[in-house]
Amino acid sequence: MAWQIQCTASPPPLPSFPPFTLKSTSFISLPLPLPLTRSSRFRSTHAPSPRPIAASFSAVESTTSTDGLGNSKTPLLEVRGLTAVIAETKQEILKGVNLVVHHGEIHAIMGKNGSGKSTFSKVLVGHPDYEVTGGDVVFKGENLLDMEPEERSLAGLFMSFQSPVEIPGVNNIDFLHMAYNARRKKLGEPELGPLEFYAYIYPKLDLVNMKTDLLNRNVNEGFSGGERKRNEILQLAVLGADLAILDEIDSGLDVDALRDVAKAVNGLLTPTNSVLMITHYRRLLEVIKPTFIHIMENGRIIKTGDSSLAEVLEEKGYNAISAA
Repeated sequence: MAWQIQCTASPPPLPSFPPFTLKSTSFISLPLPLPLTRSSRFRSTHAPSPRPIAASFSAVESTTSTDGLGNSKTPLLEVRGLTAVIAETKQEILKGVNLVVHHGEIHAIMGKNGSGKSTFSKVLVGHPDYEVTGGDVVFKGENLLDMEPEERSLAGLFMSFQSPVEIPGVNNIDFLHMAYNARRKKLGEPELGPLEFYAYIYPKLDLVNMKTDLLNRNVNEGFSGGERKRNEILQLAVLGADLAILDEIDSGLDVDALRDVAKAVNGLLTPTNSVLMITHYRRLLEVIKPTFIHIMENGRIIKTGDSSLAEVLEEKGYNAISAA
């Protein structure tokens, strides 16, 4: 039974959800209780240390800083010496990535094609195509590499993919409802019923400028490029992630769609959550202002700066950065 939704001034009453089974082999970074084993989802040859987190990741203490007012800042995400290979071919892609993201910051990663940007984002969410071979990743004080992909999502990590996949047979709002309740359960909060959830999601449609009829359709099935990206940001708005990883969210978007997506992302920012963007283009950085820009080359971050770094890239290209 699909929901029939009319665009009205207030949410119309809706029937209860039909039961369904998710039958997709595509990788999805959402908190879904999928009955998969670790070996089928995320393979790591990097053995975690048996020591307590505080001892294993002493670098967390070393990077704690102040905000200028004497208040300490503990990293939301800290990556130290991360190395990873393609699981099938063992080709090394990440060759020692270091990155620290604090609460309330926006970080942008730029670089040539093949520099490791998208691989880095996928490794963070536990994509099964890659194996971690070294380094440490701490998220909210916990060892991220010890977590399953859905555990990472439940912990507050979200990724918007460059090319969101279709999930035939799975209603969009049912999918969002299930994912949201899984996160509420993780946080020890009561699950929302269908009517309560619709009242929760309804105002978020305006945030992403998304039509209500898209909620009744299967996830991303028949969606345009702009509709898929809006649907990704709707997922982010629904889940309320602590760290959003946006992999080329501007790819394939016209000016109006980019403006809508940027407005939605900016509207979701708070002093406690953060964004990690991957992009090739300065135009995204003009509508979502980064705190820091990182340049990635050959599997490493080779330079970090403020927004002026994007201006250098546009004027002189990556060769100017590599030679610096």
